[in-house]
This record gives sequence, C-alpha cells and structure tokens, in this order.
Amino acid sequence: MKKVKVLLVLILLVTFIKAIGNPVFFVKKDSTSKINVDTIQIKNDVLKLCTTPKARNYKNIASLNEAGNYIKQEFTKIGLEVSEQVFSVYGKEYKNIIAYYGPENGERIVIGAHYDVCGEQQGADDNASGVAGLLEIARQFQVHKPKTHYRFEFVAYTLEEPPFFRTEYMGSYVHAKSLKDKGIKVKAMISLEMIGYFSEEKKSQEYPLSILKLFYPSKANYIAVVGKFGKGKITRVVKKGLRKGSDIKVKSINAPASVQGIDFSDHLNYWEHGFDAVMVTDTSFFRNKNYHQVTDTPETLNYYKMAEVIKGVTYALFNLE
Repeated sequence: MKKVKVLLVLILLVTFIKAIGNPVFFVKKDSTSKINVDTIQIKNDVLKLCTTPKARNYKNIASLNEAGNYIKQEFTKIGLEVSEQVFSVYGKEYKNIIAYYGPENGERIVIGAHYDVCGEQQGADDNASGVAGLLEIARQFQVHKPKTHYRFEFVAYTLEEPPFFRTEYMGSYVHAKSLKDKGIKVKAMISLEMIGYFSEEKKSQEYPLSILKLFYPSKANYIAVVGKFGKGKITRVVKKGLRKGSDIKVKSINAPASVQGIDFSDHLNYWEHGFDAVMVTDTSFFRNKNYHQVTDTPETLNYYKMAEVIKGVTYALFNLE
C-alpha cells in the first residue's frame, strides 16, 4: 500500500508539473455563442429512457430498441444526419445510434454515451444522464451551427454494461474498431458517463485510494475529467472548456488504468485502438450509492448541475481549434 501511495503522489506531481510547464490549450480565448440548456428537456429525456416497458438491458431487446429508437428520433428531429450501426452478438442484433455534424472528410471528434443498463433498474444516472447530455449537446450544435473543419460523431452505444464490459461486443468497441479499420483520423473522444448526481454534504465523495483525499474535495459537488496517464493534453482541453463555459466545479486526473474507475466506461475502447479519449463523470459509485441499484431513479438527479456540465462540454467542443 505504501508503494501505491508513493506512485500516486508521483503521478499527481508529474501531472501538475506538466500542466504548468506546457500550458498549451486548443480552446479559443473567446466564444460568441450563448449556450442555454433546457433543464426541462434533459429531464424529459431521462424520464423517457427510464420508462421503457422493461429495463433497457441486453436481455430485454424490445425495451433496448425502444430507447435506441427514441434517441434516433431525437437526433432526426434535431436535423442531423443519422445512422444505425447494427451488429450481432450470439445471434441477436444490437445497434449503436450515430448522428453527424460537420464535413464528411473532417478529422473525427467522437462524443459518446451508453444507453443500456445493468440488470433490472431504470439507470437514471447510469446512464440516462449521459445520453440526455449527448442529445442536448447535439441540439446545441444545430441551434448555433458552429463553423468547424471537424466531423463530430454523436454516438449512443449499447452493451456497455456487464456481461459485455471489457469485451469486443461493447458497442463502443465496435464503433472504435470501425474507425480504426477504415483508417479514419480521430482527434479525440469524450465519454459521458453518469453526469447527474451531486451532493453538498461533507464526506459524500469517496476515492479509490485514500491519498487522493489530500488533493480532491470531500463534497461530491464537482464534475471530473478522467484521462489516461501520459495523455494529459486532451484532459486539459476538456477541463479548460468546462471551466470557461459553465459554473460547475471541475476536477481532473490522469492515472494508470490500474487505478480503480479510471477506465470504467466506453473511452477504454478508444484507448485500446490508439485514440485519445477522456471520460466526463460524476465519479459513479465513488459518490452515487444508487449505482446499479433499483434506486437509480430520475428524481435523484440534480438537473441544474447536469445542465452546467452539458454547457461546459458544449463550450469546449464549440471552441476546439
């Protein structure tokens, strides 16, 4: 344990030094876009995803498809080009829903969130909150129509949850592999993984290692940007955008995947295929005790803070250079 603590201290020191010594960001200094996120809309998105006839898990394909169809309809309503990435697992068909913005030959920026759940629960924070964020960011693109040379892909993944987590059957693995196989350049990927649960109570935030309590808050009132150790640039870009574009408190960490939780979402598959990726998260089970429980319901979310997270990520995306 002592060796692990020493390693974590060294990691944090290196990250801090690199941030000071290399303060290069790809976020513009100014933005004229006024980003207004509708809390009623994002709440409605969460409610819609949480009220399928059965839990939207891999066993209940009809309910999973109902959620996927809702996402597709919302992307279409926004006015974006939309496609389905259909793949087969053990003789059953599943699908990622993808919407596009920007020139077809542009370097890719992927924004993704999984829409399936683990077991028989509603999955409001995990991960209807992330999907609601994905939909709202897409709406903001269509409202403001930012000029860009990038090709943005808004991807709603299926099969992120067990028993498919860390397998080639994850929807995000299928998507990342397809980009790699086609030789498509990917600038960055952002995974929206549980962005709706917050608390102002002291000691409401936990960490995978006790030493992290020396560097991070005890209140679960911030959003985290999580990146791979040695890949701090994209983490700093997203963190910078979140801070400039919203009122939410933002913390970040770049650490090895061996630290619990660092690679616990769809971004891990983009790392595996050699792409830069980060996770934007409320830190999942390190604060939200409703994780993978029937108590993960829409009324437990803070839609105001969730809206601020969405504003911040949108601002970062609008201002990438």
